[in-house]
Amino acid sequence: MSFWGKIIGGFTGFLTGGPIGALVGAAMGHAADSGAGRLGQNPAQLAAMLGSREQLFAVGVVVLSAKLAKCDGPVKRIEIDTFKRQFRIPPENMAEVAQLFDRAREDAEGYEPFADRMGQAFADRREMLEDVLAALFSIARADGPLTNGEVAFLQRVQIGFGLDAPAWMRARDTTAERPRPMPTGPDPYRVLGIGREATDAQARATWRRLVRENHPDAVASRGAGPDMVRRAADKVAEINAAWDRIKRERKL
Repeated sequence: MSFWGKIIGGFTGFLTGGPIGALVGAAMGHAADSGAGRLGQNPAQLAAMLGSREQLFAVGVVVLSAKLAKCDGPVKRIEIDTFKRQFRIPPENMAEVAQLFDRAREDAEGYEPFADRMGQAFADRREMLEDVLAALFSIARADGPLTNGEVAFLQRVQIGFGLDAPAWMRARDTTAERPRPMPTGPDPYRVLGIGREATDAQARATWRRLVRENHPDAVASRGAGPDMVRRAADKVAEINAAWDRIKRERKL
């Protein structure tokens, strides 16, 4: 079982600040197993073969961000840093995301299928798509005023997402580096089973242990069925989101 094909995260990572890097790995593994080939050869085929909304979201935001950064010339470090901030890519998940980002930024072509598929898959979550569009505006502005090429790119994404003119204006006028609110949800310390008095080292060690114990590969190796493996994936996503909240709270 390959690392790329089996590591799984959670879709709620975008809304709660959790990792999406693991989902990128799972999605690319799924596409490779399905025969999608290289991203640059057939992006429409890759977009069509992503197996779930979670995988589509994770890969889609990386591909759109990378190709947007490329559409006005060489990709700049400030654009990459803005992408990381907007989508909160944790350092421990950056390897998977970086591989896909580097493939996607080879050229600015082939982003349309991802915008279209995301618009179809998340037609019931237009507010989330608007938030993604606002993040893309931030990346476009990171290296200076919007260019004609960037505006055309963003307008095509808006169309693919199925967003109306008011949504475009809200996304356009959002402060480029607006702070995202601290996510609500379960007490992250309770999720990890530790007290708030736990040291940074204790919290980190507990997070690593829980991820290791609940990882879908570990669960599958113990003979668990598909339902239990899926529940393990959800549990890992919850554990990762809790650790991410603790890290930001403690400024680790």
